[in-house]
Amino acid sequence: MKRHPSLAHLSRDHHGALILARLLQKNAPAYKGLPTDVVGKAAYASKFYKEELMKHFAQEEKALQLVKEINEPLDKMLQIILKEHVELHAAFQAIINHNDLPTHLDELGKALETHVRKEERELFPLIEESCNEEMLAAIDASLSPHL
Repeated sequence: MKRHPSLAHLSRDHHGALILARLLQKNAPAYKGLPTDVVGKAAYASKFYKEELMKHFAQEEKALQLVKEINEPLDKMLQIILKEHVELHAAFQAIINHNDLPTHLDELGKALETHVRKEERELFPLIEESCNEEMLAAIDASLSPHL
């Protein structure tokens, strides 16, 4: 599905997040250049979170503030997405001293994948159908310069 240009750069960022999500899950395929052991995956996940995902979540949250109170279905979805951001932040921060790292990484990978797919399949289409071009342009402007 072709994404509206105002959301396209957020959508493109999801590719790296989906690779990370799969990498963290048990029985993940090997990805060229990425770690295969649990400790390496944990370090990679922490680094990706700090360097990419934290900024991405902040950019999304900034954009989502602009589409509040447009309609009830969108407001409900925003609440879900923002709650998931809080949960994902906590899960990434818990990597450092988790006592069952393989299980934690698997659960984190599944949660991240579900979250990204929800944004792509539900949130972004809902924004595109609920917002007029002026609002979409405001989203785009709020995210500039693009990530």
